[in-house]
Formats: sequence, structure tokens, C-alpha cells
Amino acid sequence: MFKHLRDEIDGIIARDPAARSWLEVILCYPGLHALLIHRVAHYAWVRRHYLIGRVLSQAGRWLTGIEIHPGATIGRRFFIDHGMGVVIGETAEIGDDVLMYHGVTLGGTSLARGKRHPTIRNRAIIGAGAKVLGAIEVGEGARIGSNAVVVSDVPPGVTVLGIPAKVVMSRGRAGDQRFLAYGTPCDELPDPLMRCVTSMTEQVAALRRRIEMLEAEGDEAEAEREAEAEAEDEAVDGKGNGPGNGRDHCDGSHPEPRCGRCAPFI
Repeated sequence: MFKHLRDEIDGIIARDPAARSWLEVILCYPGLHALLIHRVAHYAWVRRHYLIGRVLSQAGRWLTGIEIHPGATIGRRFFIDHGMGVVIGETAEIGDDVLMYHGVTLGGTSLARGKRHPTIRNRAIIGAGAKVLGAIEVGEGARIGSNAVVVSDVPPGVTVLGIPAKVVMSRGRAGDQRFLAYGTPCDELPDPLMRCVTSMTEQVAALRRRIEMLEAEGDEAEAEREAEAEAEDEAVDGKGNGPGNGRDHCDGSHPEPRCGRCAPFI
């Protein structure tokens, strides 16, 4: 049960620069205390000693402020930083190397028995105050930003923020596996709403440019048509009023049928 204790402590030291020694971690980290109590409670739970498991779980909650149901399945090197206010439900499953901050809830949304809590895959990070609700899956290496409310599956390697949580950083950028404190890209915080507004503004500007171009083309075509019509009118006037129009060469005295020149004038 405690054979991975060294692994757990090493994982905490690797992810918390405030941890200076093994002894400090053992004495001062409630996340480690809650995890060790959960190991014992889970051991009792899977052997159908349900009451013992729940009593141990409640004792851990009183001591650490972290509530982990004894039925939850937790992998290796799980680190709850700060810890206060964390709630992990009965059917939750947590993989290896998962980092979770204070105020996180892995909750259920159904009254039916069976799987009703989230599954968190390896190396995921869940920021402070995030709520992950329902029998959903958070993919490997995914990041959930602080105070996000997640109600649907999260693909591997992406970062999600907001209520409800939306992808704000794709796998190409978030998938480099660099550490991301609180699961939130603080250096370049994406705003999904502003990104949508910016995209719509760019589309409207492009449509305006296209309309202006079409209007200019229409004006040019209209000017060409007017010029052609004027040229045709001038050509017709030149044929009707110029020399050789028929009266100068035909007096209309010849027998029928009249010639084509004088017919219009007789």
C-alpha cells in the first residue's frame, strides 16, 4: 500500500518549487496526507468494508479539508496542491502524474448507480476551482483552467477555459507537455469571445471590400454601356442627316417599286 510513497514524494518535489525536503513534504503537505488516508480507505472499500472506508474518508476530510470518496480510483504520483476544498466522487478515476489544485470538484450529475463521475487521464492538470461534472473523460495531458466548468469530454493535450469550458489552445500549442500552473496559460490568455468578435469583424471588413469592388466593376460596365449607346446614336444620326441620304440623288419620280433610298421620304 505504501510501497510507492517515495514516488509520491518525489512527484510533489518535482512539481512544487516550495518543497525543500522529504521531511517537509511528509509533515506539511495535506495533499499527501489525504492521498495516504485514501489508500487505506480504498483498500477497505474494495474488500467490501464500506463503513470502515467511509469513516477513514471522513477522518481525512476533517484533517485535511480534502474529501476523497473511498471508491475513487487514483493512480501514482497524484498531487493535490494546497488541497482545501477538493471533492472527488465515488466513481472518479484518476491516472498517473495528475496535478490538481484547491477547490476542484470531480462530481456526478446522475442519481443512478454506476459510472457517474469523470475519468482523468495521465498528466492532466486541473486548475483551482474547476468543476468537472459527469461521466466524461479528460484526455491525457489536457489542461483545465481555473474556475472552468467542464461538462463534456476534453480531447488529449488541449487547454480549456470558461463556463462551459471551451478549447482555447489546440494540441499543437498545448501539446508540448510543458508545465502549466493552474492549467491556465497566464502569459497569453486566450479569450474565446473576443476571438469570435475579432473573426466576425474581419469577415465583415472582407465582405465590405468585396461589395465595393463589385460596385466599382458595375459602375465601369455601366459607363461602357452608355459610351457604346452614345456611339451608336451618333452613327445613326450620321447616316440619316449626312450627304447621300437619298434626297440628293433620287427625286422619287421613277416607277414602283420605289428605291430603298427614296421610299422613306415619299
